[in-house]
Amino acid sequence: MGEALRRRIKQESFESPVQEALLNLLVAANHVRERFNQEFARYGITLSQYNVLRILKGVHPQGHPRGEIARRMLERAPDVTRLISRLEKRGLVERLSSEEDGRLSIARITPKGLKLLEEMRPSLEALHAYFAGRVAPPDRHELSRICEDIYEESEL
Repeated sequence: MGEALRRRIKQESFESPVQEALLNLLVAANHVRERFNQEFARYGITLSQYNVLRILKGVHPQGHPRGEIARRMLERAPDVTRLISRLEKRGLVERLSSEEDGRLSIARITPKGLKLLEEMRPSLEALHAYFAGRVAPPDRHELSRICEDIYEESEL
């Protein structure tokens, strides 16, 4: 156990099994993030921008205010407003004033944003297949359970 990690970070031993597990988790998470970022770069968007589009697609044709998008993000983004603005400049998202509160803007995915997500589907399916090939079916549920145990009810 830990041979791949030892080779990757060029470290022979660890202070404890917990340190080894945490380092493995960080390296694996970074690997997943890099693979997604490489794929998304082909479409001119970042993982965070994809996340915003994914969130907005989930409530299409309605939208969400910035604060609700921020709460639903997979990774906390320091400036969701800037993310939305970049997507808006590309025509992937539009902002409308809220009918209930004119000071509040609602971001909605546009047909162009929906089309981009549809174009990305084969690439995402290939990424899912890549990772599915690396984690055996019975281990997938266990991996999800372990990850949820780590972050559940934490407010970092």
